[in-house]
Amino acid sequence: MGKKKDAKKHKSGKKKDHPEVGAADLAQAITQAARSMRTTLSRNLLEGGLYAGQDGVIVALTEADGLTAGALAQRLGVKAPTMTRTIGRMEVQGFVERRPDETDQRLTKVYLTENGRSSTELIARAVTACDALALKGFSDKEVRTLVRLLKTLDANLQGEEIVAEDEEE
Repeated sequence: MGKKKDAKKHKSGKKKDHPEVGAADLAQAITQAARSMRTTLSRNLLEGGLYAGQDGVIVALTEADGLTAGALAQRLGVKAPTMTRTIGRMEVQGFVERRPDETDQRLTKVYLTENGRSSTELIARAVTACDALALKGFSDKEVRTLVRLLKTLDANLQGEEIVAEDEEE
């Protein structure tokens, strides 16, 4: 194998260690990384009986128990029929229960069961293990930079402006 070429200098005078990356490369890399993260997380969650997407329902209900299916769907960015199926499956599994609203009997709200509440520890462990695997070899500074860049990218795509946080570097 040949020697590694010295990094080229960019117009700004900074070293450039990678070839030009096109927009299609960026979209594909982010999509693939997101799929890989979700696949790994789903595999970790399955050990505790949770399926893909159910962790988001449990986390949302941990933050605000007693939401309607529509409110859950909106929070998690999914369509109402998808959320209704997910809630039905989770109810059969014993993670959630549906109850009529106390003040408006036309509304049905979703609540965590004791089994659902206890699964938050499993979710936290699964997320921690997935993050550790994904970030293997990254420095703390690189992780902070990556998170900041991804948040900015997401805000750009959503048409939002984000306020730059002071970085501790």
